[in-house]
Amino acid sequence: MKRTGASNACPSRLPWRMLRLLNFVPLILVLPVSSAAGQIAQKPPIVNANSIVQRNAELAENGQCLQALPQLKKNAPEVTDKDLKRRAGLDGVHCAMTLNRPEEALDFLQFLAREFPKDPEVLYVATHAYSDLSIRASQELVHAAPSSYQVRELNAESFEMQGKWNEAAQEYRKILKENPRLAGIHFRLGRLLLSKPEPSASEADEAKKEFQEELKLDPKNAGAEYVLGELARQAGEWPEAIEHFSKATKLDGGFSEAFLGLGTSLLSAKQFAEAIPPLETAAKLQPENPTAHYQLSIAYGRTGRKQDAEREAALHRQTAEKANQSNKAIETGAQGAVLTETPK
Repeated sequence: MKRTGASNACPSRLPWRMLRLLNFVPLILVLPVSSAAGQIAQKPPIVNANSIVQRNAELAENGQCLQALPQLKKNAPEVTDKDLKRRAGLDGVHCAMTLNRPEEALDFLQFLAREFPKDPEVLYVATHAYSDLSIRASQELVHAAPSSYQVRELNAESFEMQGKWNEAAQEYRKILKENPRLAGIHFRLGRLLLSKPEPSASEADEAKKEFQEELKLDPKNAGAEYVLGELARQAGEWPEAIEHFSKATKLDGGFSEAFLGLGTSLLSAKQFAEAIPPLETAAKLQPENPTAHYQLSIAYGRTGRKQDAEREAALHRQTAEKANQSNKAIETGAQGAVLTETPK
């Protein structure tokens, strides 16, 4: 393929930035330079961003990323053709990752997310790009600080993903042994213990202690308050559950699960009127959550608000049906993916 770099450009053309400045030259500069010749000076043609991006997208797709990337980054936002703009963004991500320029890759990913938020191809590329960036960052961390607690934390997270609960717990305990005042690790260890398949009563008790230790180090940890509230709710200890859920909602005003837990616990404690405000907040924060509408319909019904109860009951049915359809679609897609990947 013939290269179309700067060496082939017409020497009379000016750079793009200069061409844009010429749009604002006073009118006197374009009057006849010679009355005898009768010729009027012509403005140099403005280079179209679409053509620049089209040319550099082709370069990128032919492996010439070093040359194409700066022009794609500079001109992609100015492109008027949506398909070409999308192509420029995708090519930009590819080139930035190829050249190991993570900052520029993130710029293109943000550009694509802003311009094409629901595009399947954009989401697919973003998934792989962020995954690759994560792997590269972890490799740099291991190389830069191999004995740091952050590396142990990465190891523990990796063990968690593999379902190796004991190995992960050992890593977290080693971190705490070396850094007993480090916030966040008690929470992670407690969450790990509860994530094990069918955790025993002793493991649940140990997890509870870990969350309590976390709150001593970090009293503003809404997640720890929430889990302690959930453990108390499951045990039927309503006053304790209400206390922890209340603290979680005060620490994080957008914590929808904490508002739902608080409202549900208040209902169980037969404090029906008090349950309405947190349940209304939960339904507002998560309008597609059937449980929030169901619990709110009960609270309205128990306080004599019949019309409100009927409205929430209808919303419960609608959201539950929508959730079922979504789950079926996900299951169907997953089964199709398995069939596709199964060797013949």
